[in-house]
Amino acid sequence: MIDWAAITAVGLVSARLLLSVIFLVAAGAKLADPAGGRQALIGFGVPHGIAPALAIALPLTELAVALALIPVSSAWFGAVGALSLLLLFVVAIGVNLAFGRTPDCHCFGQLHSAPAGGSTLMRNAVMALAAGFLVWQGRLDPGPSLVSWFGDLTTSERVALAGGLLGLTLLAGQAALLLQILRQQGRILLRLDALDPRPNSGGTAIQSQAAIAGLPLGSAAPGFRLDALDGESMTLEGLLASTKPVLLLFTNPNCGPCQALLPEVGRWQREHSAKLTIALVSEGNAADNRAKIVDEGLSRVLLQRKREVAEIYQAWGTPAAVVIRPDGTIGSPAAQGADAIRALVEQTLRGTPMLPMAAAANGPTGTRHNATLGSAVKLGGPAPQLELRDLNGKTIGLAAFQRQKTLILFWNPQCGFCRQMLSDLQDWDADPPPQAPALVVVSTGTAEDGRAMGLRSPVLLDPSQKAGTAFGAAGTPMAVLIDEGGQIASEIAAGAQAVFGLAGKRHDLAIAASNS
Repeated sequence: MIDWAAITAVGLVSARLLLSVIFLVAAGAKLADPAGGRQALIGFGVPHGIAPALAIALPLTELAVALALIPVSSAWFGAVGALSLLLLFVVAIGVNLAFGRTPDCHCFGQLHSAPAGGSTLMRNAVMALAAGFLVWQGRLDPGPSLVSWFGDLTTSERVALAGGLLGLTLLAGQAALLLQILRQQGRILLRLDALDPRPNSGGTAIQSQAAIAGLPLGSAAPGFRLDALDGESMTLEGLLASTKPVLLLFTNPNCGPCQALLPEVGRWQREHSAKLTIALVSEGNAADNRAKIVDEGLSRVLLQRKREVAEIYQAWGTPAAVVIRPDGTIGSPAAQGADAIRALVEQTLRGTPMLPMAAAANGPTGTRHNATLGSAVKLGGPAPQLELRDLNGKTIGLAAFQRQKTLILFWNPQCGFCRQMLSDLQDWDADPPPQAPALVVVSTGTAEDGRAMGLRSPVLLDPSQKAGTAFGAAGTPMAVLIDEGGQIASEIAAGAQAVFGLAGKRHDLAIAASNS
């Protein structure tokens, strides 16, 4: 016969122990990173004025909940507190996701912090169910006392319990380390792949957009919010408020070439402030950065935790810089190294149009072929007129879709990077932003693969990759914009971030400063 009372008692004590540990870890991690907590709250929409106080009050409340769940006498009140907090988290995450925002959850401080998403919402909902079970069943009897239960164990049982907890901790640590290594390996492979030119059908090398550092010219610049060295919070929109170009300079306090360049940067900020806004986006904590720039007279020094902003702008080293036009679009490739940055500053001050170095080598303005496009295609020239079959087997010319601004997306259902961006692509396709281009997917897969994408936009089949070759798309996912007149309106964009940039989908980040 099933002893439901015993099962309920085990469930109650397990829920209390689980929630207590989770809230204890979350509170400790947040208290160790108050700047990150403040920035995360601002990302969720909390007013700047109350964010600092709330960044301290929230982890203290979580700590109180964790401690209240342990004794029997206060366990039910702790469960009520846990349920209230978790429901608040669920509502906050859900509202932001509904508006298309994915702020940094900062759930466990610097131990684990990632953009809020469906998994974050689900995790908090599951914990809310556990807390709800405690509130429902534990009003009169919240289960055995954790303290007395531990006291009743024999020495050998205590040793076994400690060993098991230690083993689980080590296993979790190894899993986290392995995940970090795999992510780092993936980034390295992406960078190596970006440096590998692939031949087209004619045997000449096609340089993909990924091989040229930086996001595509004209794509939407990713937004961000960072703490400045002087304690203020700055956003990309704030930097652009003066209607001047903005130069983001990515640095590191331990980078020798960066430090050698800083005196010039200070001079540029002072002498060219009427024409150009220069902001440093530096790695490291506030103390390290203050020690290195104290004599340089620099302003607008923003702190990223690691390399979040640099990587989203595809600036892979330091020093590196990119120009953002006053309209919030990418105005230059990412300049790598001091000499390239000096040239970029000079070009920007003169108002010279920015082009990738590979393209600039091909000829004078007006006749140059874009190095990221096929040899017969140039920026501003007519798009190749090809005929492909749709998912029903009907032959359709690409010209049929070029009566409006159109994004041609080159796709491979077997490409892991394509699969990773499919969910975001489906969301964009179902509810595109205002003024977004129409979407046409050109896929190497079968009709079944195309239908499985679940898009409203047309999917055309290109098993021989003739369309990709004609446009110069050397891989997937890649995309190119065609204007209303059927002319090439952009360079080839490589990778999800660059593709969504052409699509007009901004990726706003809520990124906190490093610990002061």
